[in-house]
Amino acid sequence: MELKNKNILLTGGSSGIGKKTAEMLVEKGAKVLITGRSYDKIETIKQHLGVLGVSFDISDIENIAIKTDECVELLGGRVDVLINNAGIGEFGPLDKIDVTSFLEVFNTNVFGLALLTKELIPVMKKQSQGTIINIGSSASIRGFKNGSVYAASKFAVRALSQCWQAELRPHNIRVCQVNPSEVTTAFAQKDRKERADLDHKLSPKEIAHTIISIIEMRNKGFVPEVNIWATNPF
Repeated sequence: MELKNKNILLTGGSSGIGKKTAEMLVEKGAKVLITGRSYDKIETIKQHLGVLGVSFDISDIENIAIKTDECVELLGGRVDVLINNAGIGEFGPLDKIDVTSFLEVFNTNVFGLALLTKELIPVMKKQSQGTIINIGSSASIRGFKNGSVYAASKFAVRALSQCWQAELRPHNIRVCQVNPSEVTTAFAQKDRKERADLDHKLSPKEIAHTIISIIEMRNKGFVPEVNIWATNPF
């Protein structure tokens, strides 16, 4: 897909992987709309990158349809690419986890992601084409100590990706899951401050490059899933 003048909706675009992906998409000539929880961050990035932006919490299930309609309207009624990047994590031993932790993570990582995508499927079907990128994690493939809540949510995203691939290919809609291992971002930081790049860790740039490469493949083909590992993180 040629990215110039394509309309792209990217959730979780105010920091980390989302912000870097938005920046690189704009450099390719795409029209990008980002979403995020922080109004101030969204406004700052809109001015800095020249993107569109809508501030909303994807875990607010009742308002997803309204907010998605707002995004589609700002994009002129067409969405060529959806990048489901918004996500949160809660970590700890199973006997210390409460139901609130499960609900918070699943409302964002699973239910919000799925319901926002649901609202956009009719738009893509009408266009007879579209690309959906779900940002998973290495935790989509293998669980880990203290990862019950987060890994379960990312396993669920992988299941959604596989189901949508089967459902949407007849409508020329491509679905891909991108699974990064640890990336130096604000994710999992209590203060949500960005972390400095480390030579031995992945940075948002590597993930953004992968996402864009997948989108740029000609529409006659797609990559169902890709795993990204740091070469030597030790």
